[in-house]
Amino acid sequence: MSKETNFVTHLECSLTGTKYEKNKIHGLSEEGKPLLVRYNFKKMGGVISRDEITESDEPGFWRYSFMLPVEKKENRISLGEVVTPLIKLDKTLKNLSFNSTVLIKDEGLLPTSSFKARGLAMAVSMAKQLNLNHLAIPTNGNAGAALAAYATKAGMKSTVFCPDDTPDINVREIERLGADTYMVNGLINECGKIVLNGKEKTGWFDVSTLKEPYRIEGKKTMGLELAEQLNWKLPDVIFYPTGGGTGLIGMWKAFNELLELGWLKGKLPRMVAVQAEGCAPIYKAWSEGKEFAPLWENANTIAAGIRVPIAVGDFLIIRAVNESKGFSISVSDEEIIKARDEVSQKEGTLLCPEGAATFAAFKKSVNTGTISKDESVVLFNCASGLKYPLPEVSNFIDKSKPIDYTLF
Repeated sequence: MSKETNFVTHLECSLTGTKYEKNKIHGLSEEGKPLLVRYNFKKMGGVISRDEITESDEPGFWRYSFMLPVEKKENRISLGEVVTPLIKLDKTLKNLSFNSTVLIKDEGLLPTSSFKARGLAMAVSMAKQLNLNHLAIPTNGNAGAALAAYATKAGMKSTVFCPDDTPDINVREIERLGADTYMVNGLINECGKIVLNGKEKTGWFDVSTLKEPYRIEGKKTMGLELAEQLNWKLPDVIFYPTGGGTGLIGMWKAFNELLELGWLKGKLPRMVAVQAEGCAPIYKAWSEGKEFAPLWENANTIAAGIRVPIAVGDFLIIRAVNESKGFSISVSDEEIIKARDEVSQKEGTLLCPEGAATFAAFKKSVNTGTISKDESVVLFNCASGLKYPLPEVSNFIDKSKPIDYTLF
């Protein structure tokens, strides 16, 4: 398989289908909607075989380089990406009498310990290809860290704006990885306005969620990777923590591209957009039969990564949910914390709050009959649980005094 083979034909507006030239600097379409990268799959299918992928020596998601927009290997910015594992749940399912398989895809093993590495690796690599040198982003934490790391590796300047209640460990990580880091007394959409309004004055390029075309291409590798790991037969249901929704949109794009190549066995999964009750614009819009989701006022949730009051790709998320015959669901912060603690203490896997939201949503869906107990399920844990505040440990042993071993 030629690692220099590239099959991109053009970009197109996700709303109108208007075509845009490849290898040009693009943000949103003229209609203010995300641009999608399109490929020549007929040509690709004649050159690449499914079996060749396993022979690739490229790290992690770069094994799918022929389905990605970066043209030359020297433009690929890598920090040692890996194929993230699928972890089978057992003990947490006993009380549910669940008859099928539930797997967690643990994205916390990627560089900067989150799935944001996928999208930002692609965005930074394409920025290098397009000769950009200053990138800016609003973030609830993990995207900023990924941008900082990959931009620093590429020798680019990065500027990051965080809501002032972003988890402290995330903010420190972003700054240590080389980004100019600023706290803002507002939510992520208000940080985004600062990035947008500063474009002409600073010359930076805006890599906000779906406001450039390539983060979605990085995120779609979750779907490509999952398909390969499951021998090209996808699960019945995928629960995905949804803020900006790039990953859900990207996976649905990946699955349809694999269909076009004829590489998948069986049907496509039902896609489930999981949100927190304190910030659920997609859930509300989907429940009301709408395609666009208005701004969610006073957004608040412990799951910072899905605290996105308004998503530029709202209609793409809802379309993917509806086309897949899936659904959206919201869970409370109490349910999220309970789910995190249950999985960590019974399964030995420490989920981040957003990942825990998918387990909480899965349990709720089983109990309400929204999914069958015979359907195979994949839950996405989008980051390491170590990047978020955890309860303090108060047990203490004074070694200078007799130890009461009956305590143990």
